[in-house]
Amino acid sequence: MSTIDQETAASKPVEPVRPEHLPEGSRNPGAVASMLSALVEHSRVEKDVRNSIHAPWHALPHLPRVAALVPGLEKLAAAHHVGNYVALRGSDQRFFESMPLATRLGMHLLFWGGYQEKLLHEKSVESVLKELSVREGHIYDSPDSAKSIPSFVSTYSIATDELAEPDLSKYATFNEFFYRKLKPGARPVADAQDPTGVCSAADCRLTVYPTVDLAKQFWIKGNNFSVPTLLGVAPDSEEARAFEGSSVAIFRLAPADYHRFHSPIDATIGEVKDIDGEYYTVNPQAVNEPGFDVFTANRRSVLYLTHAASGRQVAFVAVGAMLVGSIRWTGGAQLGTRVRRGDELGYFAYGGSTIVALFPRGTITFDADLVKNSAVPIETFVKVGWSIGRTNAQAMVEGQGQP
Repeated sequence: MSTIDQETAASKPVEPVRPEHLPEGSRNPGAVASMLSALVEHSRVEKDVRNSIHAPWHALPHLPRVAALVPGLEKLAAAHHVGNYVALRGSDQRFFESMPLATRLGMHLLFWGGYQEKLLHEKSVESVLKELSVREGHIYDSPDSAKSIPSFVSTYSIATDELAEPDLSKYATFNEFFYRKLKPGARPVADAQDPTGVCSAADCRLTVYPTVDLAKQFWIKGNNFSVPTLLGVAPDSEEARAFEGSSVAIFRLAPADYHRFHSPIDATIGEVKDIDGEYYTVNPQAVNEPGFDVFTANRRSVLYLTHAASGRQVAFVAVGAMLVGSIRWTGGAQLGTRVRRGDELGYFAYGGSTIVALFPRGTITFDADLVKNSAVPIETFVKVGWSIGRTNAQAMVEGQGQP
């Protein structure tokens, strides 16, 4: 997302994404679906990403070409910010992430249209979002999409000096840049020699909760969220029992982020289970909305890791999202392989996406600053390799993982 400093963000109220705030002619879900479709289609020919799906909400009044595709919304954008605050780790500062226009429209379809509302050509919200997500993935897999890379880098202030391939002309497609690799050593692992360490799995906005119940109290408000539904297992299954009362880390990747994900622990690679689902936005305003089961409704892929320090299984759940292309495993596809903290497990093709990691009860103690921020609640910006917690001593004794 495009960021705004605290002073600028405070100059206008934050609009809580309610359909009744939209211009009268745009309140029909079918009209919003048509706008979103027009933005996606425009990304096929538009060189500047700010004039299609990546139009920052706060900049809409100054983007007449994109405003013409979404008539009336520029007036709302002039009066309100849309987005959320993120904490900068190690400081008292926050920055405001301005929501991309496409995300705002997709959220409107969910909040106003409902799951089964018939929209374009008698299609439901689910089918519209899935169709547009697949279409955007195809657009960004085409060679012509490479023309949008420079404007994407500029829009999101992406540091090209840390890329394994800093020459933007060498990327054959937009998606190839989106799941770009970094230089070796660009994301060092904190306290790499400490066997108790647990690190961030991604460049992301992070929330952590010592128990699932706390995650549901402060952050995940979907009525049907539970460990069994997240993992796609029966409530009385061995997996459900193993993760009852587990600790939860939620790594949300914004479009600007490096989109490869890494192991948070020293572990052995286990089985992967794919679960079909929807393409809802994973923006906090959707996750925090009662009644919308984003994490358990969306398409996802579950990797089981056997934690070297404790001998326990950790569930590493990659969650797809609106306009996401796919979830692709690299190191995570190598069954039986040993990985170290920070080793690559896979990547997301185009879209903002999320990792949900479940640690069995009593396995981990999260870093205190992350727990404090998550209880506000506010996400904390972290990068791959940064510390997020430590393995508990008792768990290591039980796993015979003492150093």
